Amino acid sequence: MATVLMCRRFPRLSRVPAFSTTAKRKAEHGSSKSKKEKQEKPGAAKTGMESGVTIQLLKPQDYRVLYNPAAYVGGRAGSQQHVDRDSSQALGDTFTSPGTMQMFPTASSQALSPIRNALPKPRPSTLQEQTSLYREEAEKENREVHDSKEDPRMFQKGRPEYRSLSCDSAEPAQTLPAEQGDSILQSVAGCEGSPGVLLDCFLKLSRLPAERRAALASDRRFSALCRRAVRAIRLLSTPDLIQILKACVPLAVPASHPLLDACEAEFCRRAWDMSLEQLLLVADCWRCLDRSVPSYLGILFSYANLHWKDLTLPQFVQLLYIIGEGRRSPADLAQKVESTILKHLDAFTLEELGAICLGLFKSLGGISDHVMRRIADRVSLQMEDMSTYALVNVLKMLRYTRMDHLPLMRELGKVIPARIPATNIQGIMHITLTYSSLHFFDEDVLAAVATSLPSKVSYCRSKDAAKFLWSFGCLDYEPPNEEEFYSSLIKQLHAKLHEFRKFPEHLLTALLGLAFVKRFPEELIDFALREEFVQKTRGSKYELNKDLFTLGKSIEIECPTYSGSCLSPQLCEELTEMATSFAEQEIYVRPEIVEATSLLESMLGGPEYVKNHMILPHTRSSDLEVRLATDGHPIPFNFKDPVAAKKLKEMGVSLTDDLMSQLLQGRAHNQSPTEVGNEARIPRPEGEAAAGAPCLGRALAAGAKSQAEPKPGCWQPQEVRLALQVSNRNHFCYGSRRLLGLHCLKRRQLRLLGYVVVEIPFWEWFPLLKRSRSEKLSYLHYKVFCPALLTRA
Repeated sequence: MATVLMCRRFPRLSRVPAFSTTAKRKAEHGSSKSKKEKQEKPGAAKTGMESGVTIQLLKPQDYRVLYNPAAYVGGRAGSQQHVDRDSSQALGDTFTSPGTMQMFPTASSQALSPIRNALPKPRPSTLQEQTSLYREEAEKENREVHDSKEDPRMFQKGRPEYRSLSCDSAEPAQTLPAEQGDSILQSVAGCEGSPGVLLDCFLKLSRLPAERRAALASDRRFSALCRRAVRAIRLLSTPDLIQILKACVPLAVPASHPLLDACEAEFCRRAWDMSLEQLLLVADCWRCLDRSVPSYLGILFSYANLHWKDLTLPQFVQLLYIIGEGRRSPADLAQKVESTILKHLDAFTLEELGAICLGLFKSLGGISDHVMRRIADRVSLQMEDMSTYALVNVLKMLRYTRMDHLPLMRELGKVIPARIPATNIQGIMHITLTYSSLHFFDEDVLAAVATSLPSKVSYCRSKDAAKFLWSFGCLDYEPPNEEEFYSSLIKQLHAKLHEFRKFPEHLLTALLGLAFVKRFPEELIDFALREEFVQKTRGSKYELNKDLFTLGKSIEIECPTYSGSCLSPQLCEELTEMATSFAEQEIYVRPEIVEATSLLESMLGGPEYVKNHMILPHTRSSDLEVRLATDGHPIPFNFKDPVAAKKLKEMGVSLTDDLMSQLLQGRAHNQSPTEVGNEARIPRPEGEAAAGAPCLGRALAAGAKSQAEPKPGCWQPQEVRLALQVSNRNHFCYGSRRLLGLHCLKRRQLRLLGYVVVEIPFWEWFPLLKRSRSEKLSYLHYKVFCPALLTRA
């Protein structure tokens, strides 16, 4: 039965073409698998042919996964367990399965409290509802255990000073018997207006066993106690009020409770009379209660700004933790934060460094390259002694600042692969995303991720699955277990389809990552290109038009049998205009492209022989298009370009003897200067002069006007179209010649459309920009008129 269900649910997956990815890559790249290329692109080679699609059976209902990895195992010994927190939680990236209720807004993903477990569950009425409910329950059971409030606080265990700055939400050291709960609540009637009795009741109740504390939420006597505390709040001293707030944490008072409303208002009123230690402690209590208190935090930050010189090292770290949890980055503190980090850099523990980076990352607080590099310098020297959780937090900030710190990344490649199996899925995602964001390719790390992921894939949120697919696609890496890896993630995308309606950006991220490596799950693409989903992307906080455009056009080119939803012609036209407008302002005007365009026009005979444009606007980069006859002579075609027409009128070529000797080797001595000029504009194929062939330069120039511009997509007979790629460093993995996924996709699609792709790589072209004009012309002449190109075409 399970097999039948799985076959029905498994997505239709298009691969282009039908033979293996490995075989196709060898066919496309030819000699790229040479020993030299393997050294430049470590990990690019793969062994064996691609296996068939792996179909995994659904888990039977009586089977449960008991695997619960210790997320973020610390250091070399791994004795300390550090677990992950979802750093995007405040952005709304947490999900609740349909049909479930949450009484309290606590975001912890630990086992639900008895109150939540006691909620009545609606009885499913149909088989579909039963299947959906089973899937939701299975997801809950298989979810990795990590506490979203406790995990980032591991740094507080390193110094005793944090005890006075933070709220310990662990079980009380001396738990009272459960029977005492009733007697404590009975005494509420006699505590009217007595601050001491009120405080004593809260403190004792907070020491009851967890099951008894959970029952207080529905006890009317506890509600009466809270109302009396609200009425007497002005009578409480500041230390007593802080103790009541601390007691609310183990009591799990809901964040919207009236008692907390009154406490927040009172603390805001008293803030300027409190010490910095008290202010930080109260802020920590609000964090433990999951209550947003922007007004209170604003006062805290202003207070800290005035008393900055008095901050101790633990107070500074705790303040940055609070800044991060509040998702607010006070602009007036930025410079002071940087100077304090540098002041205490050598004194921070490694866990404190992780907490500092996490606070800056969550609050989107900027940090200078100098300070980030200093942090990375220290981490790279002590990485083996750092918990994986703290290390991941440093990587988040490294990613945010786009810091290319080679010593850290190299050391990371040595340390992190062995830790991957014991790391929480969100931690693995952030590690992987760091590599793709920095365009840093390390096969050992990616292979370790790919090996561990299939067994953990059920723990992936939609965001996690999307980032994994994007990262592997961005780095153009298909691991040894590629079929198992991709099929498990695609299956998870189907399971999380309901989440994409709320977060459409994640589905587009995932599908683009798959498209980069020639995988097109047609059911998911059909869903993403439906008008309903396209409209949802318009409401996203992210700009998703470019991703939609790339996906929609890619499947048109690479999946000719696809019959699902497509982008409307009107939207495609609008997006093409947007892409073209951007390119005219930002891409076409880049010096390396302008120089190549000008030189090609000089060499070939004018602007009508070259077109600087985007052949594929959805790939977001430009091409220099040149057309050649099969005998090697250039064909004019760019008559509709007003820029080219204007340049044509102003065209003039200065030729030197050096240029002549490089471009026109073997020319006859009796040619006139005019004939030489024509040959410089339109070079002849190799061997033509020696064979006594007539000069075709004048004939082509004379007949150029009579040639009609062919319709887009229509090929002229005996015509070769070249797409010259003037690349830059951002098209390749860091420090290598390994193309990134988007640019692999572009070149693949150009070839599918019949173009001959000619690389003008930055490591060859950029140094030439400083050389003589004749050297640049000679280089371009070789690129355009290379006999091997015409032979292949």
